[in-house]
Amino acid sequence: MANGAIAKGLEYLVISDHSKTAFYAHGLEIERIREQHLHIEELNERLAPFKILKSIESDILNDGSLDYPTEILATFDLVIASIHSNLKMTEEKAMLRLINAIENPYTTILGHMTGRLLLSRRGYPVDHKKIIDACAANHVVIELNAHPNRLDIDWRHLDYALKKGVLISIDPDAHSIEGFADIQYGVSVAQKAMLTKERNLSSFNLRELETFLANRRQLKKI
Repeated sequence: MANGAIAKGLEYLVISDHSKTAFYAHGLEIERIREQHLHIEELNERLAPFKILKSIESDILNDGSLDYPTEILATFDLVIASIHSNLKMTEEKAMLRLINAIENPYTTILGHMTGRLLLSRRGYPVDHKKIIDACAANHVVIELNAHPNRLDIDWRHLDYALKKGVLISIDPDAHSIEGFADIQYGVSVAQKAMLTKERNLSSFNLRELETFLANRRQLKKI
């Protein structure tokens, strides 16, 4: 994946495997996280100035907590929090899980806000404005998942996010090198909402991204 990103002229790769609760996707147990981080550090020495950032897509559990302890979450450069289980929820339950996850100081990005799959799954009901307000209050970025089956957050809610000063992150959700190309769908959707590169975290260059992450850690005291 790193070599594929380098071939495309990119400066960095954010690697975000599934977390341990996603056993169906071989999510990473804690020992495998430690092994992956050592491997990333070795690759970063070899591939410099290209950089692989340590990330994880941590599952949001039923009570809104993330599925790793604080001391493990602290080892990542950034954390994406997403719901992958028990998707048939009332709005009240979905909101409780999402708001609690957003308020976790280690949550950097809220992943695919509604869990929808186009033409096959509607997604759980949420109050988009309240979620966006919570992200604004907690300095959490909202993912625009560019996979053509998701395109979640829906572009119609981006205007409110931008008005509230929330950053968006257009992410390809790539499970292979070929998946990098899906970013085009996210960009097309974002253009409909007049998203600019200044408000898209994944448009930041490496220096800008690292500065953003450092400032956020200082702000959240983590």
